[in-house]
Amino acid sequence: MMVPPVHDIATLLQRPSLDALPAAWRRALSDAASANAAGDGMPDPIDVLADTLDTLATLGADGEVVLAAILHGLPGVQSAIAGQVGRQVPGLVDLLEGQVAAAQVWALHAEQTRSVNTEGLRRLLLAIVRDLRVVTILLARQLARMRAAGALAEGERQALARLTRDIHAPLANRLGIWQLKWELEDLAFRYLQPQTYKQIATQLDEKRVGRERYIGAVIGALRDGLAAHGIAADVSGRPKHIYSIWRKMQRKQVGFDELYDLRAVRIAVDDVAACYAALGIVHALWVPIPSEFDDYIARPKANDYRSLHTAVVGPEGRTLEVQIRTHEMHAQAELGVAAHWKYKEGKSGGDAFDRKIAWMRRLLDGAADGAGGEGALAGELDAELVEDRVYALTPKGEVVDLPQGGTVLDFAYHVHTMVGHRTRGAKVNGRIVPLNHVLRSGDRVEILTSKEPEPRRDWLLQANGFLASGRSRDKVRAWFHKLDRARNLQAGRELLEKELKRLGLHHADLTGAAKKFHADNIEELYIQVALGDVGPHQVGRALHEEQRAAAEPEAATLPVRRPPRKVAAPGKSKFTVQGVGNLLVQLARCCQPVPGEPIAGYLTRVRGVTVHRADCTAFARLAATSPQRVLPVEWGQAGGGYEVDVQVTALDRKWLLKDITTLIAQEEANVLDINSQGNRASGRVHLRLRLKVADFGQLSTLLGKLDALPGVEDARRSG
Repeated sequence: MMVPPVHDIATLLQRPSLDALPAAWRRALSDAASANAAGDGMPDPIDVLADTLDTLATLGADGEVVLAAILHGLPGVQSAIAGQVGRQVPGLVDLLEGQVAAAQVWALHAEQTRSVNTEGLRRLLLAIVRDLRVVTILLARQLARMRAAGALAEGERQALARLTRDIHAPLANRLGIWQLKWELEDLAFRYLQPQTYKQIATQLDEKRVGRERYIGAVIGALRDGLAAHGIAADVSGRPKHIYSIWRKMQRKQVGFDELYDLRAVRIAVDDVAACYAALGIVHALWVPIPSEFDDYIARPKANDYRSLHTAVVGPEGRTLEVQIRTHEMHAQAELGVAAHWKYKEGKSGGDAFDRKIAWMRRLLDGAADGAGGEGALAGELDAELVEDRVYALTPKGEVVDLPQGGTVLDFAYHVHTMVGHRTRGAKVNGRIVPLNHVLRSGDRVEILTSKEPEPRRDWLLQANGFLASGRSRDKVRAWFHKLDRARNLQAGRELLEKELKRLGLHHADLTGAAKKFHADNIEELYIQVALGDVGPHQVGRALHEEQRAAAEPEAATLPVRRPPRKVAAPGKSKFTVQGVGNLLVQLARCCQPVPGEPIAGYLTRVRGVTVHRADCTAFARLAATSPQRVLPVEWGQAGGGYEVDVQVTALDRKWLLKDITTLIAQEEANVLDINSQGNRASGRVHLRLRLKVADFGQLSTLLGKLDALPGVEDARRSG
């Protein structure tokens, strides 16, 4: 059926390619188009939009996809209809935002003045597009633009062709959308290498009549042979595309006349058994060329592509290529299986990237046979599109692939090891950020470096959050491994002593901790800390566990008035006191223990039981004076947190208090009280904060991050 040309919006809305749109949506579009200047600000002429919609229809696009393509092409209609239809179409926002986000990738491609990693740009596109159905819209629109590119100026045409070659054609190839892939490749090749394109086209055209006659004779012979053996089959000539001919000539280093598959036919049968029966008939009719036979049915390619490929010496002694497959295999290869991704391009994008393309393939298969439905697709989207990579950009627009949670310091090490070693600061999208700033896909990162490499050991501390990539941490460790033993020993001692001091554990014996981390002695433990093999916070936790274990047998020997039994303290919220019940239990203000630390109780005359850290000096004096009042106490299962005093010494600066309280909030701790005391002579300020934390682990992490804030000289637990 002839489709009338499109000159206005009303004609566009009557095209058969819009049959996927519900009637209510179409009426809303028509009303909005009548009331608004729909053509104002259109990114493409209306005939390009019409061609885009026709292509989407051939791919079986659903109503949401068609609507999103129309609204992107008609900004005036989009602004008028968004509120009315948007509430009825849950996925519309993502489809529209995805098309806008794709423009970022096109702009990055246009900025590139030399050959760079276009693979990275393709991955960036798929990372920033939340609904992958957007990709079909982008491919259909690019094909429509390329078909109309003859009317553009030479510079615009060249830029459009390069974008098609680098981004759109490879994506169509990976998704197996052959109906778009071959035409995108041919059109891009036509404008980028017009002389070569014209030469091959001329050679094809010169021999077209003879080739068609030859293929006609081959098809007739095959049909007769298959019918004689009772095999129902469709036999057709296989179209050859100019770009694929040129690629094969380049790859095989042969001339035009030496290509086997310039003369090619395809046989489609009902089942796999008929495929092999047809193969036998082909080889009985003509002499096969053994080196040109491939059985992709018995041994499918990694992308599940299936077909029999053979070449024979056909009539008149000319080579002939024959492909044999079932109708189902053919439909999959033409309409959505990512048939030639890995075997032609030889690249793997990781599990998350493969899941995205696998989902896209299922989408296309479902569109062809009506399976699933919009609700099923939305569910698949939630289940499958779990992206575990981040794609950030250099100032020149090159893409750097990072793990999820990657920081600007990870970015620097992925650019180059020495860039990472020399990093002293960073800008993200033009704004100065800390080195532990977590990147998002599409961020443009500029690394600020010093002249000399000088990585810091605290980059290796996980609690500081500088590095999320194991690859980056290995590079930092490798730098410090090269240093002499004396420097590593000194650095490890300083790091560990600093951590233990702020945790109130600086008098602890490190012998047991060294054994736990398989160090021969304490010096070896220091070196492990210096090289990042063991974190200072790990040593601190090990010392706490050691002290708690040592305190348990001592507590068992303390005198009590009743036989030992566990009685929950009132409210059952914080502690379990052995031997007594119905008493007020509270934290001692002198040492303020937190969960995970060894503790002991002291029965006061009027305030019930006060709970102290086992190494509290005030508790030691009380226990020496009245040992009969000492009670064993254990941490309960309470929630609500525990109070602890922290002191911070820092250079006084603007926003210091704001940065400290923001960090505490980010770590999900609570500020109960703050006192500050400034020293004008030194320019320093001393802060005493009463915090509520969940446990010892949270306190350790919080102290480490407070200590890393700009201007902070010391952050430790007080008391």
